[in-house]
Parts: sequence; C-alpha cells; structure tokens
Amino acid sequence: MIRRVLAGIDAVSLFATEGRAMVDTKNNDNKRIRLEDVSKVWDGLAAVDQVTFDVSPGEFVILLGPSGCGKSTTLRMISGLEQTTAGRIVIGDRDVTREPPGNRGISMVFQSYALFPHLSVADNIVFGLRSRKVPKPQRQERLERVARMVGLEDYLDRKPAQLSGGQRQRVALARAIIAENAICLMDEPLSNLDARLRGDMRREIKALQQRLGMTVVYVTHDQVEAMSMGDRVILMHSGRIVQDGSPAELYNRPTTAFAASFIGSPAMNLIELEAMEGQTFIAKEPTVPIAWGDAGHCLLGLRPEDIVIQPSSAAGMPAQVIDEEYLGADTIVRVRVGNQTLRARLPGQQSMPSEHCRVDWPVTAAHFFTADSGERRDDIDAVAPATANSRSPISRDTAQPFPDQGAKR
Repeated sequence: MIRRVLAGIDAVSLFATEGRAMVDTKNNDNKRIRLEDVSKVWDGLAAVDQVTFDVSPGEFVILLGPSGCGKSTTLRMISGLEQTTAGRIVIGDRDVTREPPGNRGISMVFQSYALFPHLSVADNIVFGLRSRKVPKPQRQERLERVARMVGLEDYLDRKPAQLSGGQRQRVALARAIIAENAICLMDEPLSNLDARLRGDMRREIKALQQRLGMTVVYVTHDQVEAMSMGDRVILMHSGRIVQDGSPAELYNRPTTAFAASFIGSPAMNLIELEAMEGQTFIAKEPTVPIAWGDAGHCLLGLRPEDIVIQPSSAAGMPAQVIDEEYLGADTIVRVRVGNQTLRARLPGQQSMPSEHCRVDWPVTAAHFFTADSGERRDDIDAVAPATANSRSPISRDTAQPFPDQGAKR
C-alpha cells in the first residue's frame, strides 16, 4: 500500500541549489487549488470545519496554527490521503475530491522523509518514475539532472542510513522534483532539523519554489517559517480559518485576539481594561486613560516593540519594572501596569532599575479586540498615554534613557 501511494505522491524533502525549471510554467491551469467548504469529521467531532480558500498558480501558501488545529488534515485531504466528509477540492479545472492520490498531479513531503531504507539514493529518487514505467534512458537523464540540482551526485549509491538529516531531505526533494508535478505539498518538513539548518533550508526552499514556478502549500506551527517563506499565511484554530492574508497583514492588522497572540515573538500584549466616567483605563490603573468612551468590554493589544520606557519623571503611563531578559540584539523588559503585565522589546542591552517608570506607545500601535469573542474592533477612539496626561508624547526617537543607564551594544 505504501509503495502504491508513494508512486503517485512523490515524497519530498527540502533542499535547493542551482538548477533549471523542470515544471511547465506556461500551463498554469494545473497549478491552481480550490477548497470549497471542506470538512473532516471523526466520531462526531470536526477536525476541519467548512474550510474555503484558493491557491493561485505559483503561490507559496502557509497553513499555520497550533497542534490539533486541522492544518495537516487539510493538507492530507488536498493530497487524497484523507477523504473529505463534506465539500469539494478542485485542482486546475478538475474536481479531485474523490480521486486517488496518484491522479492528482502532486508531490508531497512528509515530516519523516518517507525514504525506503533498503533502496539506494538513486533508486529512492526514481522510484515513482519506475513505478509509472518511464523508460530507463529518460529516468537516467532526469536523475542526473536532479542530482546536480540538489547536490547529490556523490551520494547516489548510498543508503539512507548513511546520510545526514539534511542529505535525506535532499533525497526526498529530488524525488519530488523529478516527478515534474506543478504542485508540491509540504507537511512540517523542517521539524526534524536543528535550528541552524532550518534557517538555511527556509531560504533554499523559497528560492527553489520561485525558480521552478511550483505551487506550494506548506504546513507548519512555526511562525518564523510562515512569516519568512509564505506569500500568504492561512492561520487556523479549532478546525477553522482565523485569518487569511499576507505575513505583513497578519502581523500589523490581526483580525482576532488569537491571531494577535499567535503571531510575534514575544507575542502581542493583550491587556484587560475597565471603564470609568466615559473613559477606558488599564485594569487597576485609573490615572491615565488609553481610550475615550467605554471600551471596558475590550482587550488592548500592543506589540512589545511599540512600547517605550521612560523614567518616572517623563510623560506616560505609570509602571513598575519587573525584570529584563537580554537576548543580544534586544532586551525584553517586563513591566507591571495596574494589575497587568506587559512586555516591551528594547534595542540592544538595556539595564533597567527596579523602580517606577513610565511607558508610552503611539496611538496607531493600539489594537482593540472584544474580550469575549476576540473579534477586532476598529471603532475605539484610542489615545496615547503621554497625550492623555497632557504632556508631550514620546517615541523611540525622542525617548530618553534612565540616567546613566543608556543602551549598551
């Protein structure tokens, strides 16, 4: 059974070097993917719930979300490894909802590489071609070309057990490329690699996809992979799509509190609020308003890099420094405002006193979300703390460091 599946879905890995396009870039019809109200239900529970999206030809789309959100199940339904409970899947102009994997014209990379341990590198790469009875001279010509592309010329006679993790990834990638399919599906392919190799692979995969003009749907829980590789990011939670947009859109304008908290490292601060006398304050900090009107039913969202810390004599919101974490290029400072804890990202090495300070942020940096549903609110009249207490507003450019405690680099 495994052999029959892999004959149709050439398991892929991830490595790229110089090479010429092997995919037919002129025919875009077979590169388009469309899901229409696709669902997958197990034992009465919806793992994927009415998911709809399109993938344009040559687009690199990321399915992002925490474990159990339905992203891998969605990918497996596109590939045909899982059957849909409801909905349609269209590739090109064909409804492939009930088609077997081998008839869908796709390649796929699995997290575990899916290499045959008893076959050589060369035999693993051409396995799909041999199963489809491609003539031997053509197999050999394509093998030599792909091996050069991924840098495996000197490893064709080795077995997978004799290769490193990165080399196994190259073998699986070569098997996908040699199939000359226009669509490649990737299911958390970098999760077994160390951090440094993952960074190299991210750049190489993106470069390869652009050279070959492939349509790629890539599953990950790693927001760094999503932000650095994807043309579009589809964020999923509990089987549903939470937000579908460019990486910049998800970061700068999250549509829900979940999206705001999932994207970013550190994540966006989500701060509880309370309303008094027609103004809104951070909970238990009633001296400086952060919005006009009653927004006590909302959460205030602030990116750590948008928060400015000043001495207690400056303008802004009263706060108490809790601790600091030096990360090299940045320092993460935790401060307490009212009964809420905020994280601020400051450049370089910062030395903060364990004393009272002031914090501020631009009015444009404030995001608001309904506390119970998490939906974004754009009708709140925000105000910067330094402006609210009638002093001159502060910014990164005008902020002054604590006395004798400026940034160290």
